[in-house]
Amino acid sequence: MKESKPAPPLPPFSALVVDDEELYAQAIRRELERAGIACECAFNAREALHRCEKGRYQAILLDHHLPDDDGLRLIPLMLARQHGASVIMMTAYQTIPNAVEAIRLGADDYVVKETSLAPLVERVVELRRREALRLLAASVGELPPVSLLGRSAPMLEVLAQLQKIAKAPETTVLITGETGVGKDVACRHLHSTSRPEKSPLVAVDCLAMPENLAESILFGHEKGSFTGADQTRAGAFEESKDGTIFLDEIGDMSSNLQGKLLRVLESRTFKRVGSSKEQTLRARVVAATNRDLRELVEQNVFRQDLFQRLSVFPLRIPPLRERGEDILLLAEHFRSYFAEKLEKTIEPISETVAARLMEYDYPGNVRELRNIIERAAITAEGSKIEVKHLPQRVLEAALRADATEPPLPFDFVPGIDTLGTLEQRMIKQAMRRAGGVRTEAARLLGISRYQLLRRMEKYSIKAEEHDEE
Repeated sequence: MKESKPAPPLPPFSALVVDDEELYAQAIRRELERAGIACECAFNAREALHRCEKGRYQAILLDHHLPDDDGLRLIPLMLARQHGASVIMMTAYQTIPNAVEAIRLGADDYVVKETSLAPLVERVVELRRREALRLLAASVGELPPVSLLGRSAPMLEVLAQLQKIAKAPETTVLITGETGVGKDVACRHLHSTSRPEKSPLVAVDCLAMPENLAESILFGHEKGSFTGADQTRAGAFEESKDGTIFLDEIGDMSSNLQGKLLRVLESRTFKRVGSSKEQTLRARVVAATNRDLRELVEQNVFRQDLFQRLSVFPLRIPPLRERGEDILLLAEHFRSYFAEKLEKTIEPISETVAARLMEYDYPGNVRELRNIIERAAITAEGSKIEVKHLPQRVLEAALRADATEPPLPFDFVPGIDTLGTLEQRMIKQAMRRAGGVRTEAARLLGISRYQLLRRMEKYSIKAEEHDEE
């Protein structure tokens, strides 16, 4: 009989509850503290942001409607101050658009307030367990599960592009894509295949850098160069040595800092704040953003010359909804990973669950899929992940796919028509009605875009000239 391992002690875990209903917030705090989770409360947006400046939280329970601000607007502001924290949006009335927007902005979940606080407390306890697993993996030097997996045509193209750029070690790379697609993973992949072994990869979140310290964070400073500089400090460019410096969320960099970065990229040299000594930049610079830099240039928010300098080698990571077959590949990868981490036997994902996963659009992309599988693996009572273990938003997507418009009209000819011929005719008719737009045709047919593309390929149906691609 296998001897069970003693559970490792849980690391410190702190939560912040932001809700203007003080009795409700205090009730959540008491329940979390009973579960062994340190908790603080804030009753408005201003107080919440102040606490985020001073404290450190692993979980933030954020009310949608606050007296002085909108909870959705607060998500990126709080995450900039609490990098790596998990945000759970709370609301009295759930709507699909708000849930999607919350996930897109970085929230992990979007829940409806209930009389019972048990589900909310269980969700935070779940986050604490996830954080414990992450810290355990980091303590043994294990990287998080690779999410730059794929065999779809878009991802094979990305991998081919990465292989090409790996041969040009000094070329600057601009990685674009929606939140959660794996831009940081693409950077790690490029770093590991193009830089010397054991060379550093230094990541800087441009959105989270305080304006008054940004230059020092990037370039370092000399002792006494400004108030509070009580010792000399190396910056990110210096620490990256001959490795890679990853400038994440470059679209949110201040205009003043954009000019300084441009000079560094053009001269391949930099200076610490308060120093006259120039240092040579040896690292590869990789920038990433989920924003449209061309649009920001047109709005005079981002410098045209810096955009051109960064765009020497642009690389777009496609959203998960464009990667069809990769959804199940990644889901299986995460299932296997979390089964091992949780020391549970979890069988491969069933066809029923797979069908539900394929119907969803994943506004949070690979990161959201990872969270969905992690949660399902944790909540699975036995060895199977079942439909009931999937979040409500995934199940609602499947229901919306079933609730189509009135059936497309067609004539059935006995003795001639088969199920296959009828399916072909329905697809062609849907494509005509949708003006060649495959996403709309899929909606009319009540199937996912990926399922439509597979059927079009099966029957050799060519897209009309008005096709969106």
